[in-house]
Amino acid sequence: MAASDNRPWPKELRLAKDRKALTVSFDDGDSFALDAEYLRVHSPSAEVQGHSPDERKTVPGKRNVAILEVHPMGNYAVRLVFDDMHSTGIFSWDYLSELGRNRERKWQDYIDELAGKGLSRDPPQRH
Repeated sequence: MAASDNRPWPKELRLAKDRKALTVSFDDGDSFALDAEYLRVHSPSAEVQGHSPDERKTVPGKRNVAILEVHPMGNYAVRLVFDDMHSTGIFSWDYLSELGRNRERKWQDYIDELAGKGLSRDPPQRH
């Protein structure tokens, strides 16, 4: 990392024992415990984000999702594998920092989107 680059750099990534949260600690002192559900519904994948803001999808039913695996992608990101088999999101350090810093607003926006579309955080009931 260049000395002139003042973007936060991760010091530690720690997956909770129950696999329901990923804690990211940065060299600027910030540390965020990011819930698996929050990370899943904000995945940077094309499947979730689409190819333009108009294509972004609201992902319901992920209240109980867990993170199965964390794979380093070079020295710039991690790819998360969730237990619903979603695995195409590449989470850059900048994006993880943004998710942590803006968690309350982004989470509320997500809850509002679900309500506005009549969707739920709970997975569909199996009969």
